[in-house]
Amino acid sequence: MSKPKRERSLADNEAKAVARMLRVSPQKLNLVAQLIRGRKAAAALADLQFSRKRIAVDVRKCLESAIANAENNHDLDVDDLVVAQAFVGNGLVMKRFAARGRGRSGRVYKPFSQLTIIVRQVEAEAAAA
Repeated sequence: MSKPKRERSLADNEAKAVARMLRVSPQKLNLVAQLIRGRKAAAALADLQFSRKRIAVDVRKCLESAIANAENNHDLDVDDLVVAQAFVGNGLVMKRFAARGRGRSGRVYKPFSQLTIIVRQVEAEAAAA
Protein backbone atom coordinates (compact mmCIF):
# COMPACT_ATOMS: atom_id res chain seq x y z
CA MET A 1 0.00 0.00 0.00
CA SER A 2 2.26 2.75 -1.24
CA LYS A 3 1.08 5.94 -2.79
CA PRO A 4 0.75 5.95 -6.59
CA LYS A 5 3.78 6.89 -8.64
CA ARG A 6 3.83 10.54 -9.65
CA GLU A 7 3.30 11.23 -13.34
CA ARG A 8 6.37 12.41 -15.22
CA SER A 9 6.20 16.15 -15.90
CA LEU A 10 8.46 15.94 -18.97
CA ALA A 11 7.91 14.25 -22.30
CA ASP A 12 9.44 10.84 -22.98
CA ASN A 13 12.17 12.39 -25.14
CA GLU A 14 13.30 14.91 -22.48
CA ALA A 15 15.52 14.91 -19.41
CA LYS A 16 16.44 17.63 -16.96
CA ALA A 17 18.98 18.64 -14.33
CA VAL A 18 18.75 21.37 -11.71
CA ALA A 19 21.67 23.20 -10.11
CA ARG A 20 20.70 24.98 -6.91
CA MET A 21 22.52 27.44 -4.64
CA LEU A 22 24.79 28.82 -7.35
CA ARG A 23 26.62 31.80 -5.88
CA VAL A 24 25.96 34.30 -8.67
CA SER A 25 23.21 36.76 -9.42
CA PRO A 26 20.39 35.48 -11.64
CA GLN A 27 21.10 38.25 -14.15
CA LYS A 28 24.70 37.11 -14.66
CA LEU A 29 23.69 33.45 -14.79
CA ASN A 30 21.07 34.21 -17.43
CA LEU A 31 23.78 35.63 -19.72
CA VAL A 32 25.51 32.24 -19.73
CA ALA A 33 22.21 30.35 -20.05
CA GLN A 34 21.44 32.36 -23.20
CA LEU A 35 24.60 30.98 -24.80
CA ILE A 36 23.32 27.40 -24.75
CA ARG A 37 19.56 27.74 -25.34
CA GLY A 38 18.47 25.90 -28.48
CA ARG A 39 21.95 24.55 -29.28
CA LYS A 40 23.03 20.97 -29.75
CA ALA A 41 24.41 19.51 -26.53
CA ALA A 42 27.94 18.98 -27.90
CA ALA A 43 28.13 22.56 -29.21
CA ALA A 44 26.81 23.93 -25.92
CA LEU A 45 29.47 22.02 -23.97
CA ALA A 46 32.17 23.41 -26.25
CA ASP A 47 30.87 26.97 -25.79
CA LEU A 48 30.89 26.61 -22.03
CA GLN A 49 34.36 25.06 -22.07
CA PHE A 50 35.84 28.23 -23.61
CA SER A 51 33.62 30.82 -21.97
CA ARG A 52 35.44 33.34 -19.81
CA LYS A 53 32.59 33.66 -17.32
CA ARG A 54 33.31 32.14 -13.91
CA ILE A 55 29.87 30.56 -13.58
CA ALA A 56 30.24 28.72 -16.92
CA VAL A 57 31.98 25.90 -15.02
CA ASP A 58 28.85 25.25 -12.93
CA VAL A 59 26.55 25.60 -15.95
CA ARG A 60 28.67 23.04 -17.81
CA LYS A 61 28.43 20.67 -14.85
CA CYS A 62 24.63 20.99 -14.84
CA LEU A 63 24.45 20.41 -18.61
CA GLU A 64 26.64 17.31 -18.30
CA SER A 65 24.30 16.06 -15.57
CA ALA A 66 21.26 16.58 -17.82
CA ILE A 67 22.99 14.69 -20.63
CA ALA A 68 23.89 11.85 -18.25
CA ASN A 69 20.28 11.71 -17.00
CA ALA A 70 19.04 11.49 -20.58
CA GLU A 71 21.45 8.68 -21.40
CA ASN A 72 21.24 6.59 -18.24
CA ASN A 73 17.71 7.16 -16.94
CA HIS A 74 15.73 7.70 -20.14
CA ASP A 75 17.76 5.80 -22.79
CA LEU A 76 18.08 8.79 -25.11
CA ASP A 77 20.77 9.12 -27.78
CA VAL A 78 23.43 11.62 -26.68
CA ASP A 79 24.28 12.67 -30.24
CA ASP A 80 20.71 13.86 -30.92
CA LEU A 81 20.27 15.96 -27.77
CA VAL A 82 19.42 19.66 -27.96
CA VAL A 83 19.17 22.11 -25.06
CA ALA A 84 15.42 22.69 -25.21
CA GLN A 85 15.22 25.01 -22.20
CA ALA A 86 17.66 26.66 -19.83
CA PHE A 87 16.02 28.90 -17.29
CA VAL A 88 17.20 30.72 -14.21
CA GLY A 89 15.46 31.26 -10.90
CA ASN A 90 16.11 33.29 -7.79
CA GLY A 91 17.68 31.77 -4.72
CA LEU A 92 18.15 33.29 -1.33
CA VAL A 93 19.96 36.59 -0.87
CA MET A 94 22.43 36.94 2.00
CA LYS A 95 22.56 40.47 3.33
CA ARG A 96 25.82 41.70 4.78
CA PHE A 97 27.15 45.05 5.92
CA ALA A 98 30.40 46.68 4.88
CA ALA A 99 32.13 49.58 6.59
CA ARG A 100 31.84 52.91 4.81
CA GLY A 101 33.23 56.35 5.57
CA ARG A 102 32.33 58.43 8.63
CA GLY A 103 31.35 55.42 10.71
CA ARG A 104 28.47 54.44 8.50
CA SER A 105 27.68 51.08 6.96
CA GLY A 106 26.56 50.01 3.53
CA ARG A 107 24.47 47.00 2.69
CA VAL A 108 26.03 44.27 0.52
CA TYR A 109 23.77 41.76 -1.21
CA LYS A 110 25.13 38.27 -1.93
CA PRO A 111 22.56 36.62 -4.20
CA PHE A 112 22.19 32.94 -5.05
CA SER A 113 20.52 31.45 -8.13
CA GLN A 114 19.25 28.17 -9.44
CA LEU A 115 19.51 26.82 -12.98
CA THR A 116 17.28 24.26 -14.71
CA ILE A 117 18.40 22.69 -17.98
CA ILE A 118 16.07 20.51 -20.06
CA VAL A 119 17.54 18.54 -22.95
CA ARG A 120 15.38 17.02 -25.69
CA GLN A 121 16.17 14.30 -28.18
CA VAL A 122 15.38 15.43 -31.74
CA GLU A 123 15.57 13.32 -34.83
CA ALA A 124 18.75 13.61 -36.90
CA GLU A 125 17.05 15.13 -39.97
CA ALA A 126 15.15 17.65 -37.82
CA ALA A 127 18.36 18.76 -36.09
CA ALA A 128 20.09 19.37 -39.41
CA ALA A 129 17.32 21.68 -40.65
